[in-house]
Amino acid sequence: MLAKTRTFFSEVKSELQKASWPWDPQERGVKKYRELIDSTTVVIVAMLLLSGFVSLWDLVMMSLVGTLTK
Repeated sequence: MLAKTRTFFSEVKSELQKASWPWDPQERGVKKYRELIDSTTVVIVAMLLLSGFVSLWDLVMMSLVGTLTK
């Protein structure tokens, strides 16, 4: 069991070293994570816009169904 666990973690480490990370390892401070921060911001803004759109249409449909069922 211990040997399998060690093998698993060594394979994980090997695969992570091959991965392309969204930052330059030579950069320091916040500059290092600029692409990551920008991508996260885009996702959050898109999520807020989509939730607003869905909420608006939910309100419209509730009003429409309420009007039709009265």
